[in-house]
Amino acid sequence: MKKTLILGASTNPSRYSNKAANMLRKHGHDIVNIGLSGGEAAGVPIEKKGDIHTDIDTVTMYLGEQHQKEYYNYILETKPKRIIFNPGAENAELEQLAMENGIKTERACTLVLLSTGQF
Repeated sequence: MKKTLILGASTNPSRYSNKAANMLRKHGHDIVNIGLSGGEAAGVPIEKKGDIHTDIDTVTMYLGEQHQKEYYNYILETKPKRIIFNPGAENAELEQLAMENGIKTERACTLVLLSTGQF
C-alpha cells in the first residue's frame, strides 16, 4: 500500500480532499492529512505543515497553484515518489521542481485512479 500525504486536507465531507482521504483508507492506504483547519479526515488528524514525513509514496495535491508555493520545500524534503495534481491543482512550476528532484508527477484525479485500480 502507498502511504499518501493529502495536501489541502479538509474536515468538510463535501470537499474532494475529504472524499479522497476516506477512499484511500477504504482501499487500505495509510494517509497523512496536511491542512489548515485542524480536526480530522477519515479518522486521521489534520496536521499543519511541520514535521517532515520521510515514508511518503504519494503526495496528492488539493491546493490551488496560488497556495502551493509555501509548501514547495516541505514537499521536496518529504521526498515522495510522485505527486498527483488533482483537477484545479495543476502547477507547471512545481511539476518542474519535482522532476528536477526525481519525483514523478501526474495530472489526474485521485478518486478516479482509486476507482479504476490505477492508483
